[in-house]
Amino acid sequence: MNKMTRDGIASLDWEKHARELDAHGCAILEHLIDPDTCQSLVACYDETETFRSHIHMARHGFGRGEYKYFAYPLPDMIAGLRQSLYPPLAEIANRWNRAMGLDRRFPGDHARFVAQCHEAGQTRPTPLLLRYGAEDYNCLHQDVYGDCVFPLQVAILLSDPKTDFEGGEFVLTEQRPRMQSRAEVVPLMQGDAVIFPVHHRPVAGTRGTYRVNMRHGVSRLRAGSRHTLGIIFHDAK
Repeated sequence: MNKMTRDGIASLDWEKHARELDAHGCAILEHLIDPDTCQSLVACYDETETFRSHIHMARHGFGRGEYKYFAYPLPDMIAGLRQSLYPPLAEIANRWNRAMGLDRRFPGDHARFVAQCHEAGQTRPTPLLLRYGAEDYNCLHQDVYGDCVFPLQVAILLSDPKTDFEGGEFVLTEQRPRMQSRAEVVPLMQGDAVIFPVHHRPVAGTRGTYRVNMRHGVSRLRAGSRHTLGIIFHDAK
């Protein structure tokens, strides 16, 4: 990951994205990575030495499609995204935890947070590449992986919805207390990233702030092939 990309992430309007996360439970970072970088990430999916495991969703009841977790040491691009996106998200995460009455606070530096994960026995990296074909989908889920959890994550669409696939929308659901679930469909273009909660977020109500449960998934692909990069900030057991 080059300095221009790191500086670009730091210069984003994080106050605006924080407001979007507060209001809707997600925020889009448009054109976070360029098309050439998207294609190079897609091309590395068939490499073996870059990844630590290969998951076929249907075998586990997760949906249809497949994904691979990157191994340590992470590729420079993936490590750079993880390190550069984390600090502004840590500020939002700490504010959310205060609002929800949770004691956990996150350090401003990602390396320090990863050290906390490793001390808790969570030592396996969680950034991943996902690949979907026609009729594939991802069931609604949460990427928790252990007790040490960072409450926000990022998904980056690597394929072009205008030419590479049809369907396959990114979907969030929100379950508020004593209410029916609310769905949010997030429109993404190639290189766009969506920030969203791992498992819950605060919502301001008439009687104060309360916690809502969040899940995310991908709707059925009608045609083509779709690749996504997932940036999860905590490691797994």
